[in-house]
Amino acid sequence: MRILLAVGAVLISLATGPDPAPLPERMADTGGGTQLITAEAPGLDSTSGTVTWWDRSGGRWVRVGTAPARFGANGLADGAARRQGTNTTPTGLYRLPYAFGTTPRPAGAAYPYARVTDRSWWCQDNDSRAYNRWAEGLPGDCRAAESEHLASYGTQYAHALVIGFNYDRPVRGRGAGIFLHVNGRGATAGCVSVPADAMRRILRWADPARHPHIAIGTSSGPTSVAH
Repeated sequence: MRILLAVGAVLISLATGPDPAPLPERMADTGGGTQLITAEAPGLDSTSGTVTWWDRSGGRWVRVGTAPARFGANGLADGAARRQGTNTTPTGLYRLPYAFGTTPRPAGAAYPYARVTDRSWWCQDNDSRAYNRWAEGLPGDCRAAESEHLASYGTQYAHALVIGFNYDRPVRGRGAGIFLHVNGRGATAGCVSVPADAMRRILRWADPARHPHIAIGTSSGPTSVAH
């Protein structure tokens, strides 16, 4: 399904008229829940931008928090056409299946949370039946060189949310292991990252009963993205 994610297509200053409606109000689809995360970059070639999380309350979207964000080292790419290994962050609207981390679930967080062990892998091998899945113990058909040993990323994966890109019906070659996680040293390999404190705040806020989604796009839009 194609949707239109309008992120900052119209900018109106206070001197010339009222502020534009909150970002989720200008989107064609927010996922149907009452919580939303928006990850907005200035353009497709950007490696940084802003993550904002929102609540639907009283018939309108209310901003809860915001944080600086990092994107792929090669910017962003249409999620429907993205290719694995391009170091691009896929644009689109995606569900957030569960959270995980190398450290315990933050106090007060209710989101489903998997604790990383030394046997935890994310399989990214296109030839494996476990492609784009967590594996507790590396499957025999999943090459370690084509996967991520999650415990090896103690800083970035201290806390993370799985982004449902290419997740429900994985297309080989499109990409695997796209997360919202804690900042590393610089741009990501295709994930969205935020400071550690912001990641903890997001996990304490996220409520699975409210079906949060993440929308990734650009402020130079509208941007056509895939669900």
